[in-house]
Amino acid sequence: MNYLEAIILAIVEGITEFLPISSTGHLIITSSLFGIAGDDFTKLFIVAIQLGAILSVFVLYFKRFFQTVDFYLKLLVAFIPSVILGLMLNKVIDNLLESPVTVAITLVIGGLILLKVDTWFIASETAPNNDKISYLTALKIGFFQTIAMIPGVSRSGATIIGGMSQKLNRKTAAEFSFFLAVPTMFGATAKKLYDYYQNGFVLSPTQINLLLVGNVVAFVVALIAIKSFITYLSKNGFKLFGYYRILIGIIILILNYFYKLSTL
Repeated sequence: MNYLEAIILAIVEGITEFLPISSTGHLIITSSLFGIAGDDFTKLFIVAIQLGAILSVFVLYFKRFFQTVDFYLKLLVAFIPSVILGLMLNKVIDNLLESPVTVAITLVIGGLILLKVDTWFIASETAPNNDKISYLTALKIGFFQTIAMIPGVSRSGATIIGGMSQKLNRKTAAEFSFFLAVPTMFGATAKKLYDYYQNGFVLSPTQINLLLVGNVVAFVVALIAIKSFITYLSKNGFKLFGYYRILIGIIILILNYFYKLSTL
């Protein structure tokens, strides 16, 4: 991986991490086009630059993180399903991370769901805000998040839909998804770094610099993406993202048919 590739991947991460279009899926496709998808450092980089995106949530919602212990316990409850399944299916997930076809199929399926989700789930007039979400609601959203372990599904999309299924409005569901991203993405990055350390993988000075650059770029881009997404989602819903996912998924399937992206 060179610096240009690292910057492009970080831009993709920053734009897509909090949108319901699958950041992991886009990173897999982008790295496949660069011909570096199967490289161990690329796999680490794709996970590690999520830390930059996490920091953008802290900056934008700084005051909201000074809440009661109850709020953090609810985040913990929502986080637990992903921890359990993530540890159980770690090897399976790593294998799926090398499959552009898996990404393409899940992008299309997810896109079809997004076209309908605004009519499936209607927020209650007394929908709770993030301070009033129940433990049961948090747990249900956590189970929705586990679906995003399949590359291409979109963690933010799954958790936002999970929130809307519990009669949260789009804005509240999206914000809870952002808060839940903090322990989820931090945990995933820490686990991946530990795994590489256990396997004797040592980062070179250049690779450390690439990770630093990637996190800085992902942070800046994610700041812009989150603010834009909340504004758009509150007014317009999911349809645009649904059409985008379907289009990208079809393009990937066509490219893979002719050029075999997974082997680039």
